[in-house]
Amino acid sequence: MPLKGCCVDEVAAEHLDADSIIHYGRACLSPTRRLPVMYVFGQKSIDLHQCAASFRVLYPDKFTHVIILCDVIYSHALEDLQQLLQPEYENLVVSAVCCSRNEATETCRVDGLHNESDVDVQKSCNHASDEPSLQVINKFGRRFTLHDARSVDDYNMFYIGQESLTLTNFMMTWNRCSFCTFDPVKGVGRQEAVNINKALMKRYYMIERAKDAQVVGILVGTLGVADYLSTIDHLKWIIKQSGKKSYTFVMGKLNVAKLANFLEVDIYVLIACPENSLLDSSEFYRPVITPYEMEVACNQARKWTGEYVTDFRELLPGGCCHVQLPDENFKSDETDVSLITGCLRATQLQKSEEQNKASNTALIPRNDALTITQSHSAASFLATRSWRGLEQNLGETPVSKAVQGRKGIAIAYEEEGTG
Repeated sequence: MPLKGCCVDEVAAEHLDADSIIHYGRACLSPTRRLPVMYVFGQKSIDLHQCAASFRVLYPDKFTHVIILCDVIYSHALEDLQQLLQPEYENLVVSAVCCSRNEATETCRVDGLHNESDVDVQKSCNHASDEPSLQVINKFGRRFTLHDARSVDDYNMFYIGQESLTLTNFMMTWNRCSFCTFDPVKGVGRQEAVNINKALMKRYYMIERAKDAQVVGILVGTLGVADYLSTIDHLKWIIKQSGKKSYTFVMGKLNVAKLANFLEVDIYVLIACPENSLLDSSEFYRPVITPYEMEVACNQARKWTGEYVTDFRELLPGGCCHVQLPDENFKSDETDVSLITGCLRATQLQKSEEQNKASNTALIPRNDALTITQSHSAASFLATRSWRGLEQNLGETPVSKAVQGRKGIAIAYEEEGTG
């Protein structure tokens, strides 16, 4: 089951032997795998003249390069807004909502049935056009074309909609762009003052926690987004190559109580749609990170540059953000010291043959970073616990007759009295 209602619930539709799905309301536009989908977003009212007036106040320079994005419920008004602003702003770029799987070749539609076939992970990345000066961007179900040699980072972003996970996803992905928003409900436009650098620092702290972790839990938060199975296999592979253990958990809705049952897990990585991947795990006993953060922690060839990827499909082989793991002969001259514990960490990948032969107490040949290392798993963690659950102890417990227990409630049993 998906974490939120923004994802298409293909599992429930297959239980009913459905031939197609009609998705009403908010949608993250993550590509599906099995069934054709028709999106019905709805059309919330918006005062276009007020929106255009706020745009002119926020961008007084008529030559400013601006990309207009919006929530799906306001996508119906983008064409009319473009007609109001395009004569004044020659460098204005207006995005379109694309429901189609093949966003690079098919027409973008707002409320229409589209036939979804094979998935191409590169469809969410940039595309080169026939003209050298054109660059087509397809990301998060939005498509827009840049008509000059500038990159997306050179543009300002103007978002129409209220504060939501969609806006957060945009701001984290294009974190080098300046964002302004217009709230159609309040009729107010403003410059977003969210400190993206502070948010990225928090995510980098999560990466450091992932590097220190020995047991990783893979949380499957979606069963409908395309390529989620390939992402699970990819995460298992890089986690194993980095000398860590991984366990897979399929959960419909995450909460603190569920994850607290697995104390042996040091950190969790959540596989979900881009809008639900950035989970605030401050209340959880263990951090919950994204597949990209796990990649940075386990793949020595991938460096932290401040760039952030929320779509896990882009990390797969063939994706625009895929980075190949170093081979087994790769050796790093850098000494990796944990910024949290201050201890040294392994700086090279362990060979799979050595991992298979190593037992819980076996010594692994010395390298430049570690002298002795021990494989960790849930079983070894359980062996160190003083209480391991109820045990039968057959033949060891004396047999006794049943006796009458206490009466009342725990706060005041009857035989305890009131004094």
